[in-house]
Amino acid sequence: MKEHELIARRSPIPNTGATTIARTRSRTMRFIRQLHLWIGAWGALAAILYGSTGFMQNHRAVLKLPQGQSVELSKIELPVPEAARASPEALREWLTATQGFAVDNMRVQPPSKLVFNGQDVTPPARWTFSGGNARISWMADYSVGNATLQLRNTEQSPLVIMSRLHKSIGGGLAWTFLGDSFALAMVLLGISGLMLWARGRSARQMIFSIVGLAVVVVITVVGMAVT
Repeated sequence: MKEHELIARRSPIPNTGATTIARTRSRTMRFIRQLHLWIGAWGALAAILYGSTGFMQNHRAVLKLPQGQSVELSKIELPVPEAARASPEALREWLTATQGFAVDNMRVQPPSKLVFNGQDVTPPARWTFSGGNARISWMADYSVGNATLQLRNTEQSPLVIMSRLHKSIGGGLAWTFLGDSFALAMVLLGISGLMLWARGRSARQMIFSIVGLAVVVVITVVGMAVT
């Protein structure tokens, strides 16, 4: 028997199925890595914006970080027709139709008993409406039974604008969509990051890693916050 025939017989048959799976996994991980990088680049500005404003809000009392200021531009008493006083919805429609106000938030506070100077006092129900943009905002405050409401216009400083946008106040529809894209980017960034971290690691190694520690810390902190 010839030598090359012996070598051919002794050589193992390549496992084409395993090779295909390995190539597919490799391509998948490359795609996830690129996706992780692109998402991180898109969400980098959002991370700076939300991170810095969130830090300032969390520590405004202890560290006395600057929070900006709001300047009241005007404060007037606005007569309200009787038909608009029938319900919060009616007053909201009247504000939109006659004053051109797009109401972003409506809050109805029912009457509740208070103790004032040793006496039980029940103030009337209050209806509060607000709107505007991140810089200029307005608020209408109406006490049920009154013939007028109080209307205030306020201008925000740049730091307050950033804080309002952080809480999705006054940003409008475009900011909502942008904020949603940032939020989804953070979710995908986390998922892709976990997938990259888990590559080549067993379940035990994942548990006893920084990922496992992060899970324990998050559960502990959330538990302390709700109990």
